[in-house]
Amino acid sequence: MSYLPKSLLFSFLMTCCCLLACAQNGTTFLQYEGKEGLGKGKHIVLVAGDDEYRSEESMPMLAKILSTRFGFKTTVLFPIHPETGDILPSYQNNIPGLEHLESADLMIMLTRFRELPDAQTKYIENFLKAGKPIIGLRTSTHAFAYQKNKLSPYAKWTWNGNEAGWEKGFGMRIFGETWVNHHGNHGKEGSRALVDGVQQMNDHPVLRGLNDIWVPEDVYGIQSLPAEAEVLLYGQSTAGMDDKAPLMWEKSVMPVAWTKPYQIEDGKAGMAFTSTMGSSLGFQNEDLRRMIVNASFWLLGMGERITPDFNVEIVGEYNPTMFGFDTFRKGMKVADFK
Repeated sequence: MSYLPKSLLFSFLMTCCCLLACAQNGTTFLQYEGKEGLGKGKHIVLVAGDDEYRSEESMPMLAKILSTRFGFKTTVLFPIHPETGDILPSYQNNIPGLEHLESADLMIMLTRFRELPDAQTKYIENFLKAGKPIIGLRTSTHAFAYQKNKLSPYAKWTWNGNEAGWEKGFGMRIFGETWVNHHGNHGKEGSRALVDGVQQMNDHPVLRGLNDIWVPEDVYGIQSLPAEAEVLLYGQSTAGMDDKAPLMWEKSVMPVAWTKPYQIEDGKAGMAFTSTMGSSLGFQNEDLRRMIVNASFWLLGMGERITPDFNVEIVGEYNPTMFGFDTFRKGMKVADFK
């Protein structure tokens, strides 16, 4: 009797779980049909999948702003345990619904150390091969970590990988950086974007209308962005986790928002926007929301439509929880975030 290698068996089981989850259409993702607005006719897919910064809370909130205020059709995907149907941020092997990327014009992701079934990841690869625009938030610089299925064709996406052309993985190849370190004191310092310090970039549509961005998450270390990356904002640590905390000028500033062209094998050229800000608490800041809305318009070729007075007010209630491991709300279903 012959047996499947463990890596292939793992991939097979994960694929089965994916197909089972996808069959539960309407309970594994949220979708908002766009109302009237500048984004009418465009589809944005937002992918939550990190176990620390509560993307399962922030992605639905952003989706509702984009659909209600601007007319985009939006689809939100979540990390879901295939047996319970619960949103489980620490479950790294299942984000059902990625087939929605087939009709997407833009992808917004906030994932961390995911190891998805190949059948799911294939949709992300196809999206990138099409050269479609992508936004990466916070931990998306280290979006993938293949530890079980190292024979996967996507194992090269691992954040610290060393395969030729994919050194340091998906984050480096697509966004221009991988995980480096906490430049700020994690859990004790926040970060402020130095909006006033980029006068030379003030004409960039992504920065239009921005006045002040402060978030409670600390500044990430950036080692070296590639030459083709264009830094839009630098950030500085604050001596405390409130928006009145002073800047810590003894620490060096770091890029916190930038653009970068990307291209993968057999694919068209595309454009990425990255920000190392993006906790669910951070998105209480109006100008952080504004920057992501602006970036969405710019990436979709509508930069000239951006105005400083875009309405980025939160739609409905938004009560984000503190970031941290295992601090997510337990037993939550997709419908709970509707």
